[in-house]
Amino acid sequence: MTAVLRDHARPRAMSRTTLWRVLDEADLPPHRCVSWLHSPAPAVDAKARDIGALSVHARRFSQQGRRVICVDEKTGMQMLQRPHPPPLAQPGKPEKRAQESIRHGVRVWRASLVVPTGQVRWHLGPTRPSEDCAAHRANVLRQLPAMAR
Repeated sequence: MTAVLRDHARPRAMSRTTLWRVLDEADLPPHRCVSWLHSPAPAVDAKARDIGALSVHARRFSQQGRRVICVDEKTGMQMLQRPHPPPLAQPGKPEKRAQESIRHGVRVWRASLVVPTGQVRWHLGPTRPSEDCAAHRANVLRQLPAMAR
């Protein structure tokens, strides 16, 4: 496919109709794509329903002394800082900011949301081993009121 497109595009710019013809011949129309962001696990739908039900019933569980906490982890985030504060934005003009930035390296951000109350506890760290995740969860539980489970 790459060779066909390369050979067609070499002498001149490829027209839209030529591109569509080449894609049709290759049976690869752009609108036919396969999502890879799904789990092949057989019980994934049932698990998703169970997790959704926890959020739906979080208030009732809280009244029973049970806590529903949603935890998320963002890994490999590049931490950047602007060396100068941006000037105040003016109506009708685009925001201005400095081109340069101070790099603080890659970090891991973990956040825990207490579903019924909306409380958020977060941690920003340099690594992502399981010990760090366990420490984050222990810290969250220490900061929140005691619950039965």
